[in-house]
This record gives sequence, C-alpha cells and structure tokens, in this order.
Amino acid sequence: MNDILAFSLIALLLVVSPGPNGVLILKTASSQGQRASILNIFGLTTATFFHGALSIFGFSALLMQSAELFFIIKILGAGYLFYIGVKAIISSYKTKNSDTETNKKINVQKNGIGYFNEGFITQILNPKVSMFYLAAFPQFISPDNFSYLNAFSLVSIHASIIFMWFVGVTLAIEKIKASAKNTKMGNWVQRLSGTAMIYFSSMILTQK
Repeated sequence: MNDILAFSLIALLLVVSPGPNGVLILKTASSQGQRASILNIFGLTTATFFHGALSIFGFSALLMQSAELFFIIKILGAGYLFYIGVKAIISSYKTKNSDTETNKKINVQKNGIGYFNEGFITQILNPKVSMFYLAAFPQFISPDNFSYLNAFSLVSIHASIIFMWFVGVTLAIEKIKASAKNTKMGNWVQRLSGTAMIYFSSMILTQK
C-alpha cells in the first residue's frame, strides 16, 4: 500500500508539472472547446499505457541503451512539438471571431481522430514520461514477486491521474472562457501555447 501511495504521488507530481501535455490541453480547450480537449486526453492516457507496456516488457531499457535511437526520438519529439506550436500560431490568425463556435463543431466532427492523435503522439514523444518509465517505474516492481496485473495496475493509476487532472483543467478553462466572454481570448491562448510548444521543442533538443 505504501508503494502504491508513493507511486501515485510521484505520478501526480509528474502530471501537474509544466510540460508539453499541459500546453496541448490549454491550447485545445481554449481554442477548440471541451470535446476536442477530451479527445486529446484520451490520446494522452492511451499513450501512457503504451509507455507502460514498453517498460514492463523491457523495450524502454533497450531503447535508451541505443544512443542513435534515443537521438532519433528526441528529433521526432522536438519536431512534432515545433509543428504543433507553429500550427497553433498560424491557426490563431486565420480564425475569425464570429465563426469560432461554428468552427469548433466542424473541427471536432472532422478531426476527432486528429485530436486523439495529437495527444497520443505528444505523450509518446515526451522525454519526461519516457525517463519516468525507464528510471522511476521499475523501482515499484519487485522482480521476486512480479505480476503483470500489478505492473499494469500502476500504469492505470498514472493514466487515471492524467485523465482526472486534465479533465479538471479543461473544465476550469471552460468556466474561465464563459465568465470572460472574450472571443479573442482563445486566439491569444493559442499563440502563447504555440510559443510554449516551440520552447519545449528547443528544450528537448538541448537535453542530454
């Protein structure tokens, strides 16, 4: 029980700390609305189980031992965050305030899988999460009493924390938008979020 509580606390700190995931949800919730943000979150949680599976079956350690593969992942992660950031900034200038709500509904209907993929790829290429499942996660799995059920239960705890935290963030953003009643706010948040994504992409490239 103590191990579960300790793991939950570490996972919570990982989730709430600033990073690409939070910026993605902020961007999507403020500009595309609640439903699109929820699809982002489903992508994040699904990718978390993928990270967990890689760690449990030993692929994460093999991946990190290869400097070439790790470098490729860094490039892909940085490039994807840069792409999302630039796309968000460009989109903020294209969106007309009068058509914002209509565009949200159309975008969610047409690009539902796209919002899911944004969350999934952002989490998959997030080096912070990769290092968590390489270094911290194995410490909570006993080699002498190993169980796939127990291991995936820990991953489920992490995924649940991600889901609950970012759903809460999404709902908070919706309330702020409703009280502010400022149609331009979403555009400015997109620009700031896009800039933050570009910043995180540069951080990934400089990370050793």
